[in-house]
Amino acid sequence: MKFDTLQQGISFYENYARVSDFDTRLYSTKKRKSDRKISLKYCVCNKEGFRETPRLQPNCKKKRPITRMGCNARITLKLINDQDNYVIFSFYEGHTHPLTTPNSAHHIKQSRNLTLAHKKYIMDNSRANIGAIKSYKLMKEHVGGYQNMATSVTDFKNFQRDIRKHIRGKDA
Repeated sequence: MKFDTLQQGISFYENYARVSDFDTRLYSTKKRKSDRKISLKYCVCNKEGFRETPRLQPNCKKKRPITRMGCNARITLKLINDQDNYVIFSFYEGHTHPLTTPNSAHHIKQSRNLTLAHKKYIMDNSRANIGAIKSYKLMKEHVGGYQNMATSVTDFKNFQRDIRKHIRGKDA
């Protein structure tokens, strides 16, 4: 396939991943020496590779779960030399882990997004001194359960944090 921009190629793979029930991340980039233009871009499954073993500290209370499992699923986008287009240079479809089940597909990154309605709901609840977690639980009850939510509680908390950061030091 051929794409006019690199972002179109990345969006294509992210949409493919969302439909196929797995999550992606951008991995590596190679640039041409002559004009510093991106010549290769790797998009991989978010379970690609292995996380380095963390240095355990004696006061560490929470262990991070293992999220990387050595998955090889990836796409490589390559710049065509005589044009400013990108093509799929390599594509590996096989995963070394089970894909997301339909019941938990709403947890993957591409499926989660705060809509304008979510943001307005958080803002209205914030004006009534209702925090992000309670707002999330109230919204869950309004829509009929977690499976109908298009976001996570972390998305709610992050949006409220960003709003507070924006209005800090001002009369709000």
